[in-house]
Amino acid sequence: MRSPLAVVRGGGDLATGTINRLFKSGFRVIVLEIKVPTMIRLSVSAATAVFDENIIIEDVRYQYVKSAHEALELTRDESVPVLVDPNMDSLRELKPDVLIDATLAKRNMGIHMQLAPIVIGLGPGFTAGEDCHAVIETSRGHDLGVIIYSGSALPNTGIPGLIAGYAEERVIRAPGSGYLKAIKKIGDLVTAGECIGSVNDAPVLANIEGVLRGLIHESVPVSKGMKIGDVDPRANIEACTSISDKARALGGSVLEAYLSLSGVLNQVEY
Repeated sequence: MRSPLAVVRGGGDLATGTINRLFKSGFRVIVLEIKVPTMIRLSVSAATAVFDENIIIEDVRYQYVKSAHEALELTRDESVPVLVDPNMDSLRELKPDVLIDATLAKRNMGIHMQLAPIVIGLGPGFTAGEDCHAVIETSRGHDLGVIIYSGSALPNTGIPGLIAGYAEERVIRAPGSGYLKAIKKIGDLVTAGECIGSVNDAPVLANIEGVLRGLIHESVPVSKGMKIGDVDPRANIEACTSISDKARALGGSVLEAYLSLSGVLNQVEY
């Protein structure tokens, strides 16, 4: 039997939790990204392949490809292709069984239910029953991972999730416009006020003590106030190279939603 094909729009760290879970459940998976991805958790993001040609995350290899045909061919090679296709033009050739928008953009950027037999959206910006078949709640808390088959996820608060008593303090923001020139790397321990790099000679400082869990790629242009890094106060260095608990939870919910919507379990003979 042909393995179902899942196309995941977005290859950031939370999207990679979904990609990883689907791939390890037997799906063929193709990732669609923009030309210059802006995620910061580079070590656990499939989209890093856009910059570095390939990346291995938890024993799964992600490979940059240049065409839909090449992507389909690579799915036979126990790898996950990453294709730059912000407008999803490749869907006509790919013909996925399920399309998952995991950009976490907080708004709908062209997703509708006619794009694939099953369409799933992560987070706010989508309405199940109108532009997709299911929405996954992404807000931390009791309802994280809840599958919504009618309606929308909670609105974005704009406040980062609370970790070890810190929320906004965890975030490192650009002091101005330009490009980051880093002197620290993901996985380094930092102290409050320590310089991790600069943007146009303006220092970029850590707000709290912990491990540098995320840092934007140096080829990405940044603007003042833009999120360019993240410090985890729990200082678990190993966590910098593993998929997060939140990402795994969202991936499990996407898998459940697909199984429910496809009726695949009803087709199994016992």
